[in-house]
Amino acid sequence: MATALRAIRGNVRQYGMIMALIFIMLLFQFLSDGILLKPLNITNLILQNSYILILAIGMLLVIITGHIDLSVGSVAAFVGAVSAIMMVNHQMPFPIAMVLSLLIGAAVGAWQGFWVAYVRIPSFIVTLAGMLLFRGLTMLVLDGKSVAPFSDGFRSMSTGFIPNLPGEWSLHMVTLAAGIVLSMLYVFMEWRARLVQKRYQFEVLAMPLYAAKLIAIVVVINLFTYVLASYKGLPNILVLLLALVAVYTFVMRKTIMGRHIYALGGNEKAAKLSGVKTKKVTFWVFVNMGVMAALAGLVFAARLNAATPKAGVNFELDAIAAVFIGGASASGGVGTVIGAIIGGLVMGVMNNGMSLIGLGIDYQQGIKGLVLLLAVAFDLYNKNKSS
Repeated sequence: MATALRAIRGNVRQYGMIMALIFIMLLFQFLSDGILLKPLNITNLILQNSYILILAIGMLLVIITGHIDLSVGSVAAFVGAVSAIMMVNHQMPFPIAMVLSLLIGAAVGAWQGFWVAYVRIPSFIVTLAGMLLFRGLTMLVLDGKSVAPFSDGFRSMSTGFIPNLPGEWSLHMVTLAAGIVLSMLYVFMEWRARLVQKRYQFEVLAMPLYAAKLIAIVVVINLFTYVLASYKGLPNILVLLLALVAVYTFVMRKTIMGRHIYALGGNEKAAKLSGVKTKKVTFWVFVNMGVMAALAGLVFAARLNAATPKAGVNFELDAIAAVFIGGASASGGVGTVIGAIIGGLVMGVMNNGMSLIGLGIDYQQGIKGLVLLLAVAFDLYNKNKSS
């Protein structure tokens, strides 16, 4: 029991947000008379929040390094506008247009990263300027008008679903199979991690608690895939999100680059004395953020089936809120990819649930602001308590 309490206390940010997410889902499931967790609404939740979750992954790295990026919404809108000009006005094949759009996002990130990393202008100022600059460029490129429609192939990235097996099925069998495979993969990775911890004589959870944890997560995975299989199955964008989460979790946990990002955010001077090329790390973090903003812009444009001058408004605030709610520290050096995703889901479920029960947009904004404030206060409380 003491081991379990220590494990929970050591991961209080992540576990606290998981419990908060479960509570919010159950609350709105009750208040919405069971609509929230219906297969159609769960699928809509994924589609509606995909671009915010993509931005949150990129924003996490920026915030861990102790910086901020206020321009991501404008960059997403700008890249969406440029991609529309390429695909709709100039009939460019969408795979080529997508690659060029991501390269534009990387160039934007490099532009802002240069000023932050090498000229040492505070990221708040640089990205605030970027927010204004790329919002203006978006309106200039689109000439104040929407550009539409996109091809079905491009739209399928954001609104399409993984095909099912041939034949007549009451459920989406590929989605059910994916749930089983994910469960087996999760159990394998957790068991391997436990063996490594025991080999190095680290403290591990008692077997009954460990088994209960595995069973609970496997049940959640398969219930989730069953709900999706009851509708149209796995959305394409969910597969993309899972791939991004897996890649960025690996990078942050297992690679030198990930360790350097955490070291830079924890103490820049100490990291520099330890051999970390702090300017280079900062530069590439902003390049990565530019690529993720471009990807989010493409996903949003595909879902909307149009590029509009007002796209991306407040995206940066939702992404920043998701990262802080997910347990990242306002002073840098702390945060996880899974935590950012959980924070984004908290925001998404709250938005969806409040809309389902007919709460006005004014109340929604106020409640979201209070949740963000409480999340940061919770972070500071834990930091002061541990010190």
